[in-house]
Amino acid sequence: MSGTEYPEGAIKCLDKGFIRLVDSMGGDDAIVQAARVSYGKGTKKVSQDRGLIRYLMRHRHTTPFEMVEFKFHCKMPIFVARQWVRHRTANINEYSLRYSEARDEFYIPGKDDIHFQSKLNKQGRAVEEVPDELKEKIIGYFRDVSEQSFRIYRELNEAGIARELARAILPVNIYTEWYWKNDLHNILHFLHLRMDTHAQYEIRVYARAMATFVKKIAPIAYEAFEDYVINGMRFSGPEQHLFTKRIPPRVVEDILEDIAYRIVATLHRNKTRTGDELYELYRKNGGKDSRTDFELKWASGEVEPGNVRELREFKEKLLQFKV
Repeated sequence: MSGTEYPEGAIKCLDKGFIRLVDSMGGDDAIVQAARVSYGKGTKKVSQDRGLIRYLMRHRHTTPFEMVEFKFHCKMPIFVARQWVRHRTANINEYSLRYSEARDEFYIPGKDDIHFQSKLNKQGRAVEEVPDELKEKIIGYFRDVSEQSFRIYRELNEAGIARELARAILPVNIYTEWYWKNDLHNILHFLHLRMDTHAQYEIRVYARAMATFVKKIAPIAYEAFEDYVINGMRFSGPEQHLFTKRIPPRVVEDILEDIAYRIVATLHRNKTRTGDELYELYRKNGGKDSRTDFELKWASGEVEPGNVRELREFKEKLLQFKV
């Protein structure tokens, strides 16, 4: 089988594939601009932009994220492409085997990527180790089928058989290429699903590589995506009801106290307050410690600032758990 050349700036994926960023439009600033269009102006501070983007992500206001676009050049096995194409929001132009001849490039899995079928997950792999002898046999089968199918394909081409028919002899581990253009909102949805541990390993490789490019172009949006989507949790009505019944009130009170301190620390960071003003601000935000206890904890230097809007929203959610 032939060697593989990779375009400049491409991230190698699997044994012969890659993904590279061809072009992009906009970034974090475009998200902010779209969100503030009704005001006719943007913001002067990066911290304000960050707060707005995180608010949009947290409350699932998706339209501003659609203002950012990416165009990728991707090379992947056909079976990966058929999973990928299920995300129907993109514009795609794929290498055509009707007009062009196939190339002798097939995906051959590595030993570490060969697993038994999971008994619990009908569409996944088990963690149980496959004997090395069986792995060698499987890799041999992949190579034999790939080489034989391409030999027959080339024979049909040389005999003048139509390429659109001859291509049907090729297995789905042959590589294809396409240009894939999509907006940031739908790309993040793709990444959420395809970077998940339940997704097939081969497409996870491409999703992680794609995420590298997205993070460079829109770092604040990607940070919010990690915090609220990748690492965030959502609870159903019944789940929230269980929390309400099972979480002791003292635990909720302790967390509310921590929030009050963090709100004060955040506001103090933005605008310095005196001792009297700090305690008054603490009480105003629901703090219940005595002044002496407040001053002791404040003097420890262990109170970390955060985002005032996020902290207050968290406080509202916690209050729902108080019986």
